[in-house]
Amino acid sequence: MGKEKSERIQTSFLNRMEKKALVWLANRQPKWMTSDLLTFIGVLGAIICAVGYILSRYDIYWLWLSSFGLVVNWYGDSLDGTLARVRNAQRPIYGFFIDHSLDAITICIMCIGAGLSHVFRLDVAMLLLVGYLVLSIYTYICTIIKDEFRLTYGGGFGPTELRLIIILLNTIVMYTSWINIRFDLYGYAFGVYDIVGFIMSVILFIMWFQQFAKDRKELAKKDPKKIAE
Repeated sequence: MGKEKSERIQTSFLNRMEKKALVWLANRQPKWMTSDLLTFIGVLGAIICAVGYILSRYDIYWLWLSSFGLVVNWYGDSLDGTLARVRNAQRPIYGFFIDHSLDAITICIMCIGAGLSHVFRLDVAMLLLVGYLVLSIYTYICTIIKDEFRLTYGGGFGPTELRLIIILLNTIVMYTSWINIRFDLYGYAFGVYDIVGFIMSVILFIMWFQQFAKDRKELAKKDPKKIAE
């Protein structure tokens, strides 16, 4: 959840459907459920996801646990702000601080877990982490400078779509033999999913650059260069 005064830009493919689902879930949460507890459930989901990835080194079907962790992470991370709004219990400053401080921890946990599996090389997982954090930091900068909290980049991709892509990848890994395909590049072995992870990283950086170039032009007009007297 972004700052209450900031304009939330959410134009992802699943936005309308997800909003309805989250409001439906929020109205059915028990009284003891709080936004803070949901935020920590999101962190728990990240830990479950990472454990599933690490255990998949011994049995590839542990990736089901990883995918389950992503669902738990979505439940906690996406529902915390909606619950606060439905109950009219928003704490915009505290909520922004807690939610996004822990967001950084959760993505680190999941990427490290993925890098310690046989699905992705650790360096590829770290490249994905850097790409995600670059977009996150850019989002927070725009929240301060433009009063604009952007949840979607690249036309229609947000955190929920990214989670679904990873769940799809996990399923493909479990039910195909593609994980055994290896390519030797300059003495380093890369799997099919390392290449997919690298492509995803490049896409994250491209989405950042496109938005950066657009915002730079807009902000240069609002804050023109001063001519020295």
